[in-house]
Amino acid sequence: MRTLISTAFVSLDGVVEAPGGEPGYRNSGWTFKSVEFLPEAFEIKGREQEESAAMLLGRTSYESFSAVWPDMEEFARYKVMPKYVVSTTLTDNDLVTNWGDTTILRSLDDVAALKETDGGPIIIHGSATLNQALSDAGLIDRYHLLVFPLLLGAGKRLFSTTDKDTQNLKLVEHEAYPNGLQKNVFDVVH
Repeated sequence: MRTLISTAFVSLDGVVEAPGGEPGYRNSGWTFKSVEFLPEAFEIKGREQEESAAMLLGRTSYESFSAVWPDMEEFARYKVMPKYVVSTTLTDNDLVTNWGDTTILRSLDDVAALKETDGGPIIIHGSATLNQALSDAGLIDRYHLLVFPLLLGAGKRLFSTTDKDTQNLKLVEHEAYPNGLQKNVFDVVH
C-alpha cells in the first residue's frame, strides 16, 4: 500500500490559507511576511520532492499550482512526477500540458484505490478541502507540518470540524528553529 502524506505550512491555530501570497485573503503571504526565513527550517520541502513518487491535489490547488510550478526550477522534480487531481468538475481539456502526466480522480474511493497500487509515497500539497475529506475518511498516513508561530484567526483550516472518532498520531520527527518554526512529522496510527 502506498503512503499518503499531507504536507502543509500551518499557523498555530490551524490555518493553511494563502501562505504564499494568493489574493483574496487578508493575511495572504504570511509564511514570508511575518517570520524570518531560515533555510534549514525548509529542508523537509526538498526531501519531499526526492522521496515522493506522485502528487495528489484538489481542483483549486491544481489550478493555482499548475499555473506557476511547471516553470519553477525549485519544483523541477514535481514537473515530471505523476499527478492526480480529485475533482468532480475538471475534464482532461482543463489540464495543463506542460506539467507531466495528470489523472483526474472523481472520488475518495478512487484515492483509496490509488493507494492500493504499486509505487512510492503520494504527497498532497495545499488542497485544504481535500485534506479534510481524506483525513475524515482515514486515508492520510502521515503529516509533514511546518507550524508557524502565528495566530491568523479566520481562514481555511487543515483539519475539519467533523464530529468523529479520535485519530491518534505518533510523532516521528520534530525540530524547533530559532525563528519559532516547528517541524512536526506525524504518522497516523491506523
